[in-house]
Amino acid sequence: MEEKKRNIEGLSLSRRDFLKTTASASLGTVLTGSALAGTASRGSQVEAESTDELRVALIGAGEQGRILIESCLRIPGIRFQAICDIWEYSQRYASRYLQKYGHEVRVYEDYREMLAQEKDLTAALVATPDWMHAAHANACLEAGLHVYCEKEMSNSLSQARSMVQTARRSGKLLQIGHQRRSNPRYIHAIERLLREKNILGRVGQAYAQWNRAKADMRGWPKQYTMTPEKLAQYGYSSMTAFRNWRWYKKFAGGPIVDLGSHQIDLFSWVFGVNPSSVVASGGVDFYPGREWYDNVMVIYEFHNQLGTARALYQVQTTTKHGGFYEAFMGENGSLVISEVPQRGNWAMREAHAPEWDSLVKEGLLQSEKPPIQKLDTRNIFLDVRVTAEAGRWPIPVELAKPAHQPHLENFFSAIRHGTPLSCPPEVGYETAVAVLKVNEAVESRRLLGLSPEQFKV
Repeated sequence: MEEKKRNIEGLSLSRRDFLKTTASASLGTVLTGSALAGTASRGSQVEAESTDELRVALIGAGEQGRILIESCLRIPGIRFQAICDIWEYSQRYASRYLQKYGHEVRVYEDYREMLAQEKDLTAALVATPDWMHAAHANACLEAGLHVYCEKEMSNSLSQARSMVQTARRSGKLLQIGHQRRSNPRYIHAIERLLREKNILGRVGQAYAQWNRAKADMRGWPKQYTMTPEKLAQYGYSSMTAFRNWRWYKKFAGGPIVDLGSHQIDLFSWVFGVNPSSVVASGGVDFYPGREWYDNVMVIYEFHNQLGTARALYQVQTTTKHGGFYEAFMGENGSLVISEVPQRGNWAMREAHAPEWDSLVKEGLLQSEKPPIQKLDTRNIFLDVRVTAEAGRWPIPVELAKPAHQPHLENFFSAIRHGTPLSCPPEVGYETAVAVLKVNEAVESRRLLGLSPEQFKV
């Protein structure tokens, strides 16, 4: 089959335009993704590859695909060889940007043609809409490629299950894009502070949110409007559906998947078990005509060796109040963390808790304790004693890279050296179950019990 090469002229872009949403923190201590312990991995089964350069293809050159490109361009030894996207605009945009940084790529519309033509690829990055993840990832795995696939694995659990099975059968690596699993600040907070040092004691509650301001449906440059025939060929009814696929049940799982997956994944990481039940409320309350809920509030219940724990989660798409962060609350203190450190990067200690000064000496925390204020209670009926330390103890780990870069580095290190994957498909599948069940709970308006068997493939 003859290659379908596309003209890459005619688009003007800058690095800032290319990646408006990638956030990077200030310089600081950086840990490697291999520091993450306790996750299943098949990375050790992969023979270390001695080649200096890994040849990579990208399937899906839209917004998320460009974020992955930006991170990969910062990683030595990664060479983009091909990109695939059904939309000419994305083809031109991404290929022109890659050319700017010395990557001469071949461009394809059909991923099957790309796999037939490109015989010396090592890995593929899949950043297409959720409903196509399984088709693209499975085809790449079966073609002998290692795959980095964006979350959610799929908007269908049966399709997500097929990805786990194909990865096992093919013997190739499959990393799911829950990038917090490789973030050095999260590894430090969860593995070192919560687990190793047990600074919070028994953690019984968690809260997380991702709130966004209201936004209109996405448009597109009219000169790049696809024909109805081409849209139908790839499963879309209109350009509006194609550009706003996240709001359609055929293509996505709604905001609880798009935003909530990253944070809900952390609950099981911290509690050490998957949830045993979920109850949720949500609806299309603000955006008439959209298929997915524009707001959801969730309560999970977890049962581990310490007892029962609960987690609350909310996603709002009509207010940015509080932004996005995660909080874990224990008997001896609490920890607030976020991918953007300005929104959360500290621990707070209860007055009765064991001392934390030794953690400062070890470099595990920073001290930022205000003096304890004395309160004159002579004219107050209640015996008020102000003894709690209200200060924050900052987490001294920062990330001087785009948020997705450590997760991609972990993936490429797994290919080269057999480093354990931070988020292998089995872990990604467990998160998919926990998240997609929320939509079922909203629809049924009842508490759903979740058994351990539901999280296994």
